[in-house]
Amino acid sequence: MDSIRSALQPLTHNLPAPITDTGRSLLGPFCYKTLVLDIDPFTSPECLKLAISKGLGIGIIGASSIVKIPQLVKIIRSDSAEGVSFLSYLLESSAYVISLAYNIRHGFPFSTYGETALILAQNVVISSLVLSYTGKGSWLTVWVSGLAAAGAALLRRDIVDVKTMSWLQAFAGVLGVASKVPQIVTIWQQGGTGQLSAFAVINYLLGSLSRIFTTLQEVPDPLILYGFIAGFALNAILFLQVIYYWNSPATTTKSVKGKKPNKPIASEKETATTGSSSARTAKSPSTRRRG
Repeated sequence: MDSIRSALQPLTHNLPAPITDTGRSLLGPFCYKTLVLDIDPFTSPECLKLAISKGLGIGIIGASSIVKIPQLVKIIRSDSAEGVSFLSYLLESSAYVISLAYNIRHGFPFSTYGETALILAQNVVISSLVLSYTGKGSWLTVWVSGLAAAGAALLRRDIVDVKTMSWLQAFAGVLGVASKVPQIVTIWQQGGTGQLSAFAVINYLLGSLSRIFTTLQEVPDPLILYGFIAGFALNAILFLQVIYYWNSPATTTKSVKGKKPNKPIASEKETATTGSSSARTAKSPSTRRRG
């Protein structure tokens, strides 16, 4: 460890000012000195846990900026929103609006909730596409403007007080959990994942697991923690569905075996005409050549 420290300290003591300032703001003066300047992580396990939490948080925020892009591309390329539940996106986006406002108003570190804003923006785009592809494009304006108005109201203390905000955050946890249920049901009913992105599902699973750790380390709020735990459980179910239905094409309705397609019934006039023609053909004498 001493050899590693002696090799790295000339670098860590001469980092550019922007990096130094960022490190101090993320870790705090004491943990920055312990981990970066002294390179002595074992003397303060709490600082090491904080650094891991900050690293995970930044990683989640970075991944969240593209987590829904594969889903977006898949819908556009297939020109279909089959297998994607709008209700699921509506509930999830509503929960994210509340959680975003709650975290901002309580002044929690951005690294513990930053992905909420990025995923929310992607959710709005994807849900708008789902409305368009399902013939409900007239609801786009109502959907987007309603979400924006709700977010603006939640950020104002004169409209939503602190106590009400806490109740809404608890409700947001319920919404976040409930948002997974319509998607799970849709996959089960269609017998396949349709245009649902496996990349998004896997990232959600890993992200919710990481958020349990970062919340335990940095956010002393059980409302947020319980929401991430419940979300992880349902994300795990979605992940198992993706594996189970990996090679199964989605269908809009479950097929019924043994049911024959209906044949068109000829009209009475067509039947009568056909019958009379057949009778004349049968009764007409054969033509013989006379010699």
